[in-house]
Amino acid sequence: MTAGHASRAHAKLSASGSKRWLTCTPSAKLEQQFEETTSTFAEEGTAAHELAELHLTKYLTPMSPVQHKKALDKLKEGPYYSQEMEDYVHEYVTIVLERVAEARKRSRDAEILLEQRLDFSSWVPDGFGTGDVLIIADGVMEVIDLKYGKGVPVSAEDNSQMRLYGLGALDTFGFLYDIQGVRMTIVQPRLDSVSTEEMYADELVAWGDMYVKPLADMAAAGEGEYAAGDHCKFCRARFNCRVRAEANLELAKHEFTDPALLSHEEIGSILKQADDLKAWATDVQGYALEQAEKHGAKFPGWKLVEGRSNRKYTNPVAIQDKMISAGYDLDTIAPRSLLGLSAMEKLAGKKQFGVLADGLIIKPAGKPTLVQESDKRPELSSAASAVADFTDE
Repeated sequence: MTAGHASRAHAKLSASGSKRWLTCTPSAKLEQQFEETTSTFAEEGTAAHELAELHLTKYLTPMSPVQHKKALDKLKEGPYYSQEMEDYVHEYVTIVLERVAEARKRSRDAEILLEQRLDFSSWVPDGFGTGDVLIIADGVMEVIDLKYGKGVPVSAEDNSQMRLYGLGALDTFGFLYDIQGVRMTIVQPRLDSVSTEEMYADELVAWGDMYVKPLADMAAAGEGEYAAGDHCKFCRARFNCRVRAEANLELAKHEFTDPALLSHEEIGSILKQADDLKAWATDVQGYALEQAEKHGAKFPGWKLVEGRSNRKYTNPVAIQDKMISAGYDLDTIAPRSLLGLSAMEKLAGKKQFGVLADGLIIKPAGKPTLVQESDKRPELSSAASAVADFTDE
């Protein structure tokens, strides 16, 4: 097994972010001032990759059943492991093994490498990435990538990440075999999707020389023109990027031929624009809340307050016992599960239920939220302010 997926180094001009920095070259330098964050989706993907690597290692290398079981048991302790993940990863592993068998028919000495570092710095300054599976055989070299996400379909066609992996593989291992073509495959098992792009080796190199290298040099230097688009969604500067803001505000100025009645064409255009605007607004709101809550940032016209919260039982079993003791039938108070607070108050009356549930109901503090200054709720001190106040004391 290779080093942990989550702990690996990442290139400034990464293959996974290449669509962004090839389109918006100065973004690579701009986003360096923002901290790299993760998400539950990314962590889940990491867990799936580790599971896939373990199973492939079992089939492709001398790994004893005892070693495999020990490593698998450790992965099962993780928060994201599930039988569903096991099933999807098995689909991916089956596809990889089919491709391996095909390569071995062409070349008995075909080389299979898992989680292989691929250096494409001949085209991208300090450029490198990690290929999930690399199959090196006469005729065709193949790079296979697992995408565990299911939110966005990802195609291998014209995919700059996969092409950069292909360039890295070709540059490092192409001299070992008679390679005429490079095949790049993405397996997205949760969407039942397998897509492949195949290019002649010299065609791929020409793409790297003529298209990638000039743009990568600009990106490394922070030069070029900013450009907003779908590629913004994973940029670390997306929250307060001026060009993205201007592009979305321009979308909001949609001019209609007849303001009284929209055509179907206009509605179709607006629906797409609404998605873009919503994503941008969500990013800005999330960034502003984090800055206000964790760093004490102030935004004119807005303040940080305690969000609304719902009351809840501290001990549902005790509530159930109290109600039964008061003469209420179990089927009445818990037809499927215990009735909620409002329904229970309606059943027993607020006063009686208040007595029965005394000490068994709490109203937790609401999560901090940003609201306009006209809101009547008192302003909260941010975490940063609280630390500063404590230090001053």
